[in-house]
Amino acid sequence: MIPGDALLDAFINANILFVVAYALWYAARFLFHRLGLRHSYATQLHLLNSVFVAIVLSPFLIVAFAALQASGYAKSVNVNLSDMVVAYYLNGGFSMQATEFEKLVNLRDTFLNNVVNAAGWVAWTVIAAFFAGLIIGTGRLVFSMFCLGRIVSASYAWRRFGRIRLRLSDRTLVPFSTRGLRNYYVVIPSHMLGQPKELSVSLAHEFQHLRQGDIEWEIVLEALKPFFFLNPAYHAWKRQVEHLRELSCDAEVLTRGRIDVRAYCETLLAVCQQTLRRDRMFVVAVPKVTLVTADRSTLRDGRMTFLERRITSLLDMRHLRHPRLLYMATLLPLIGAIMLTAIAIQRPGDWSQDRLMLSTVVNLERLDEINRLSTFGRVRN
Repeated sequence: MIPGDALLDAFINANILFVVAYALWYAARFLFHRLGLRHSYATQLHLLNSVFVAIVLSPFLIVAFAALQASGYAKSVNVNLSDMVVAYYLNGGFSMQATEFEKLVNLRDTFLNNVVNAAGWVAWTVIAAFFAGLIIGTGRLVFSMFCLGRIVSASYAWRRFGRIRLRLSDRTLVPFSTRGLRNYYVVIPSHMLGQPKELSVSLAHEFQHLRQGDIEWEIVLEALKPFFFLNPAYHAWKRQVEHLRELSCDAEVLTRGRIDVRAYCETLLAVCQQTLRRDRMFVVAVPKVTLVTADRSTLRDGRMTFLERRITSLLDMRHLRHPRLLYMATLLPLIGAIMLTAIAIQRPGDWSQDRLMLSTVVNLERLDEINRLSTFGRVRN
């Protein structure tokens, strides 16, 4: 059985990696905008998904790196962040009492031990916050899946293509797609049967989501959401994926040339008007991928809504040259930085020479403090 401190340590590393990965992604997106590549939505979406996979696979890299060090092939390679900070301190990089610096360096180990042993009010607060978020998030996810199942089961079978099931719904006003254990479901509002343009746009959009594998990614992100309930970087990450998959889907559908840009935009506007009057069950039902959603928060704040951004991107759509080259040129540095971070934030292993030196300095400092207090007591007597 895996020890509790090892699981907690891996969980902390995952949260740190999400923060670092989102910061790197934000820098890459800023570079794309400066280079005039903001319309490379499919490439950006693939980058986000690839970086997510790199975060998931990072523990295997850490195990492999540890095995290389144990076998002697990478014994001299030390990229541990804690060890580098200790070495920098011992070389006079900054001035600080050795005892205080040791507490700062061991802060993570102290936190892990306190949480695992439930020692102190800080540990209890962290434990309570995590389990509260986990219970609330899990309950929300279960209830959302129940609502989604009711919507799909209450719809009517229309057509089927292999594992894809097309269904009509009298309750749903917005087209969406989801999946079960085996089959995919594309649910279309019944009133769209009398509106051929909206029907063709909706089907093309949802089928493109199926091609891109967006439903599987939505399921994975929703399933992990309760565990990273307290991490704002994860929520920002998920929001970026949701936006990019819609922008990418819009561009791919129009690139095929079977649907007119005007008809596509008119359908988005028409369906968005319906979302403003949708029922509560549809709002909370996940995991699903919809044609369009109404962003009420931006409407209140007076900022550009995501729907406006989608329509603007459709009207100003540009074709990207050599998307695979851009993808690889951006992915390799991102993966390298994330893997290096994953190794650097690990807890230090055996006592290094620098850590032994720090321990010696701390002991000398404590002896000096004891001697000073003893001398002060003798003077007073």
